[in-house]
Amino acid sequence: QVQLVESGGGLVRPGGQLKLSCKVSRFILDNYAIGWFRQAPGKEREGISVISSQDVSTYYADSAMGRFTIARDYNRNTVELHMHNLKPEDTAVYYCAAGELDMLTANLGTATSEDAAHYWGQGTQVTVSS
Repeated sequence: QVQLVESGGGLVRPGGQLKLSCKVSRFILDNYAIGWFRQAPGKEREGISVISSQDVSTYYADSAMGRFTIARDYNRNTVELHMHNLKPEDTAVYYCAAGELDMLTANLGTATSEDAAHYWGQGTQVTVSS
């Protein structure tokens, strides 16, 4: 059974940082691009960042550029999202997903349906508040 399990969410003050982790099977890690998405209250899910399966190229939505970093950890079979200088507008449930690179990158910074990826995690809450 394919599983993607997110962890690392929590409450952080504006300007703070968090590291989200997405635990996946080695098969998923080797064969699919992995993306991070988020859904804020009352808003549609949007793509934040994607990392390819082959050459570990990385892609970011404008909202994440310069503040977030996506990376693979092959030792732990995880894809991490390092978030810095967090803002209240970053408050959302964050999801990781596995799928085709072109589909995931096409959804960066735009409303995303579940059809954008083959597999989704259950999400982890990130709250940025003072």
